Amino acid sequence: MDTSSKSTLKTWAQDDQPREKLLSKGKESLSNSELLAILLGSGSKNETAVELAKRILEQCENNLIELSKLSINDLKKFKGVGVVKAITIEAALELGRRRQLSDAKEFAKITCSRDSYNFFKSKMEDLKHEEAWIIYLDRGNKVISVENISKGGLHATIIDHKIIFKKAIELNSSNIILAHNHPSGVLTPSKQDIQMTKQIFQAGKIMDINLLDHLIISSTSYYSFADDNKIES
Repeated sequence: MDTSSKSTLKTWAQDDQPREKLLSKGKESLSNSELLAILLGSGSKNETAVELAKRILEQCENNLIELSKLSINDLKKFKGVGVVKAITIEAALELGRRRQLSDAKEFAKITCSRDSYNFFKSKMEDLKHEEAWIIYLDRGNKVISVENISKGGLHATIIDHKIIFKKAIELNSSNIILAHNHPSGVLTPSKQDIQMTKQIFQAGKIMDINLLDHLIISSTSYYSFADDNKIES
């Protein structure tokens, strides 16, 4: 009887064990470190892929959002992670972000701030710098497009009103929702955030393009000007 096709977990090389577990028990049975180990493919002379994965995750406080914030150069600082492994991890995390955005697009229509947040979070929650994004909607609040309009530094990003409304006119958009992120995690709007919101709201009124909301995004949550009744005031 040929038993070669019935190899157990113990007969596999240590770096291959998470793959065998996935095949035999399914992807849901794997821990985060085991899934990351599959992406790594191999460990180093002194540690297995799983041990390397655990070490990386421990440095990220076992938080996948923190892992997503690591750049290729950050990942390469871990002994045993070269360019190819770092790129593989970055590519997998980006696929995850795009999956989130695809799921969010299923809403098709914005009905509340949570819907807006679901569009924005996959693009903004992992960023170490500030960016601003706009959801362009038709009169029925159906999503036309989600666009990045600004990239800035650690503490600020410049939002040009002309860019916002030029794109709105091109898309024949009647309503817009603005969002920018605070890498610090602080969701309280600054004086500049409040002033900018008022300016965009007033500019939109002139062109019959309504600013429905302005969201501030952190890695775990959001603040909504509309929910706080501060769009106009």
